[in-house]
Order: sequence, then structure tokens, then C-alpha cells
Amino acid sequence: MSQPVSPLTSRLPVFPWDRLEPYRETARAHPGGLVDLSVGTPVDPVPAVVQRALADAADRPGYPTVWGTAALRDAITGWCERRLGAVAVSHHEVLPVVGSKELVAWLPTQLGLGPGDRVACPRAAYPTYEVGARLAGAEPVLYDDVLELDPTGLRLLWLNSPSNPTGRVLSPEELRAAVAWARRHGVLLLSDECYLELGWEADPVSVLHPDICGGDRSGVIAVHSLSKRSNLAGYRAAFLAGDAAVLGELLQIRKHGGMMLPAPVQEAMTVALGDDRHVAEQRERYAARRSALRAALEAAGFRIEHSEASLYLWATRDEPCWETVARLSERGVLVAPGDFYGSAGERFVRVALTATDERVAEAVRRLA
Repeated sequence: MSQPVSPLTSRLPVFPWDRLEPYRETARAHPGGLVDLSVGTPVDPVPAVVQRALADAADRPGYPTVWGTAALRDAITGWCERRLGAVAVSHHEVLPVVGSKELVAWLPTQLGLGPGDRVACPRAAYPTYEVGARLAGAEPVLYDDVLELDPTGLRLLWLNSPSNPTGRVLSPEELRAAVAWARRHGVLLLSDECYLELGWEADPVSVLHPDICGGDRSGVIAVHSLSKRSNLAGYRAAFLAGDAAVLGELLQIRKHGGMMLPAPVQEAMTVALGDDRHVAEQRERYAARRSALRAALEAAGFRIEHSEASLYLWATRDEPCWETVARLSERGVLVAPGDFYGSAGERFVRVALTATDERVAEAVRRLA
């Protein structure tokens, strides 16, 4: 009788969101129903121009390409130049991916990392950075300051600005120092910039800006997603931009794995990247929700830290995060416990702005 294959799950932590279910049930039982401010999933309509592009591309019976259409690559390079300030971005410096979470989780494996290699992640961070390292058999290393990292065996360095969950934005000086440190030690730098277009009290800067990378994109890759800025989480539309040699290697690997965006999604993504109007409209929605929720939380005794960008408020009442989660669930409001994002969040909760105007108004009423 054959022995069972050792499951990869033995390397991984318990899926965190499962632990929130009892509190979801408590909140759901509240008169007036659940106000879900936990998962940052978009609730507003997909822009009409994007919906039309998807529908118009429905009759695509053939296989799409992993590298994407030339029109999509034009849209990505043009957006990088227009929005990020990058100069003369070529098609060889961009790569569409099937949502940024897939990329984060499998990148260390696709880069050939394994036992003996180390991956650096921010101490308070999106947990998939650590998951990706563990899936590859590499060692995740948590940091507060890039410059204090031990470079021994370090193959990959994750930055995240604006941060999920804290909303912190790294300054240009911090970004330049991180890029210089990574290059000095031969470490590939990945910058997760998926919330870059949602700066409120700060203006986030990409590592691809010439002021940060010196106009040289070698050793540096930025990760971007259309999930939040265009309400396309359901489309799984994201891309990488940066070091052509690394992206060329990833392209070949992803061809073998058939990791391709559906053709209609490629068309929708092309249109979305070329239209800035819907992004400005969505920003206005989130700005109004943020203002209302921040005022309500502060009036209810919460302190907000960082949160100068992204789709979250990083809030604390100086008590264990699960006590806060329980207290709010009794009011029918569900938030994410900060320890989902590491031990640095044990006394914080993450409050998402991704609820309808009506639900946000109801949360404000309940907090009062």
C-alpha cells in the first residue's frame, strides 16, 4: 500500500479567516444584520467601460497567451510611465499575472527558492508573503527595518507600501535606502504597491520611479493589482513590472504552468488601465467612507495609527485584538483581528473601507 504524500499544509499556519467565523455569526444575528468591515473585498460596481470590454471579448475560443496581448502590454507600460513615473518601460519589463495573491504565494517557488534560502517580510504584513516562503521550503524572516536585516542566505525582500494592514507609506528616503541595500547584497527586491493609488495623507511613490531606483530597474520588481482601484477582484487582474531578466525567467516558467489570464479579462484589463476617470470616482467613494469611519472610531475611544493610505484603518483600544473583535461583533460589526498580520498587530484591528455607503452609515450609527 502506497504511503500518502506529505501534505504542503504541514508547512503552513491555520488559514486565519476560519477563526473569525464565530464572530461573524454573532454579528450576523444583530438586528439590522451584519456590517462586514473585515475582508477588503470591493462592493461597488465594476466600471461600465470595463464591463463592456469584457462582454465584447466574450467570443474568444482560443487559448490566451501568458505574456498577454500586445495591447495589454502597451496598456501596462503606458500606465507605469503615466502613473508611476517610470521611463521608457519595454514589453520585456512587464508580465500579467492571475491576481497578486497567486503571484505572492508562488513566486519563491517559481524563482527556485528552497531549503536554506531566506525571504524577508515586514513584521506587520499580508500573511501570504510568509506563506509563499513556506510553500517553497524557504525560511521567512520578519523585519522592522530593512537596513538591520542579516543578508546571509537572503534571496528575496518584500516591501509593502502602502502597507496592508497598517496603511503606512514608506518615504522616498526609506525606499531608496532599501533598493540600495538590496542591490549591495544581491537580494531581489519585490515591492507590493497594490494600494498605491489610494493615498490619503501621503503620496505613495513606486520603487520604479527614477528618483528611487536611479532609472535602473535591475533587481527591482513592482507588484500591482486592479482589484481595489478598479473593483476587479473578481477578475483576478494584476501585473509585475521591473527587472526584464527576472520577468523573462518567470514568463518561461509560467508558460509551462499555463498561468494565463483569460482572454476576455485581458481585454477588460487593457481598458481599465487606460481609463483614469473611474479610479478617481472610486477614490472619492473610499475617501468619504474613510472620513466617516475614522471619526466614528475615534469618538468610540479608538486610536488610529498610520493609515495614511490604503483601504484600511489600523485601530486600537489598547486591548487584545480578539476582545475588540468580540466587542464589535456584539454590535453587528465585523473587523479583522490584527494578529492575522503578525504579532505586531496583537492589540490592533483592521477596519476595511469596503462596504456600501449604507452599511458604513450603519456602522457609524452602531459605534455611536
